[in-house]
Amino acid sequence: MKAFKLTPAFTDYLWGGTRLRDEFGKDCSYDKVAESWELSCHPDGQSVIATGPDAGMKLGDYLEREGRRVWGSHCDSFDRFPILIKLIDARDNLSVQVHPDDEYGLRVEGEYGKTEMWYVVDCDPGASLIYGFQKEITKEEFRSRIADNTLLEVVNTVPVHPGDTFFIEAGTLHAIGAGILIAEIQQNSNTTYRVYDFGRVGADGKPRTLHIDKAVDVTRLGPPQRPVGAQEKPVAGEGYTSALLAGCPNFTVKELTLSGHFDGCADETSFHTILSLAEELVLEMEGERLPLKRGETVFIPASSGSYRLTGSGKALLTTI
Repeated sequence: MKAFKLTPAFTDYLWGGTRLRDEFGKDCSYDKVAESWELSCHPDGQSVIATGPDAGMKLGDYLEREGRRVWGSHCDSFDRFPILIKLIDARDNLSVQVHPDDEYGLRVEGEYGKTEMWYVVDCDPGASLIYGFQKEITKEEFRSRIADNTLLEVVNTVPVHPGDTFFIEAGTLHAIGAGILIAEIQQNSNTTYRVYDFGRVGADGKPRTLHIDKAVDVTRLGPPQRPVGAQEKPVAGEGYTSALLAGCPNFTVKELTLSGHFDGCADETSFHTILSLAEELVLEMEGERLPLKRGETVFIPASSGSYRLTGSGKALLTTI
């Protein structure tokens, strides 16, 4: 089988919880498992091939060996692999932060900016997150409110529910709130500018670094550009429904709700990545079967051809 499962890299940020280990079976010894980088070839944390003849190889090494043919022609405009996929368990609030666009990121940080999409996998009752501002403000007011700790008075706080989707375009101020577990599909970047951190200190006992000047440079000081929710209404197929959650030049993400099977095809235009949110799905390809448990991710190289995903439950399909 040309497709293969991936073993994630992990982070232990101070706001993380234990759900990824306790409920999703992630093999990680950290006390706090904040993020699992399900599909990543970023130098800050690479996923590893878990099945097939290349098991044990880092994803970045595989992509370098196989060349751009496994990316697909829709990736021709990118000079590096374009996406990174995470599961994020926010036991506590994340910092209020922002990411730059490509022009600023490449010029200042040497890597792409970061547009991302959040899909709420689960959340505590009453959980909420920050998504842009309530209204337009000036750079002077933004900087002043950071300085006097009144920034939260003007941010747009949104209650969340399982299945909610947020498109976080580069430059959008945001923060995942406590009690939320999300799947994040993002550009292949790890550049974050932190502007407010609830007065916390890091492992060294000192306040974590803020990046105020850069944040002022890149933040869009108004309400979010896109409404909350899927970009398009679900479309019913035989044995499944499909909903376009977010489409942009950097990624296309669909929610698949299976009640039987979904037939897909990884043609020459793009790789396919499937993140299972069901208790168990099965990928069938070339006469072989690959079981996928909840929270597991499979990579299907471009030009691999037809496949069938069977089972009951949800999955996120990402392509370019």
